Amino acid sequence: MKRIVEIVPARPGWYSRWQIGPEVTRCYPVSLWALVEEADGSGREVVGMDCAGQWPGAEENESGGGFVRYLFQLPDSGAPEDVEPSSPAGLRSAGPRRRPAAAPRPVVAA
Repeated sequence: MKRIVEIVPARPGWYSRWQIGPEVTRCYPVSLWALVEEADGSGREVVGMDCAGQWPGAEENESGGGFVRYLFQLPDSGAPEDVEPSSPAGLRSAGPRRRPAAAPRPVVAA
């Protein structure tokens, strides 16, 4: 089992590319980078989680897709041709979503 050592946000321009068909790829913007290691402290690696909630080696990744590579494009040069729209409707569910916390209720002394 691996454990997360550190998490940092990804800078704009990083994408993960996935092979979803014989000649079809899809890119998603990378949301964060995580430094992970084996439980015994060996085998450290950096993995990126994309905005669809996928990362290399995850069991919950899009069915039939395989991780190809990470790529970087300067934000001024635009997104890759195969980028998936970032609208929530265009992304598969990445599990439970957090809800905003309810406003605190005032404490009334009795």
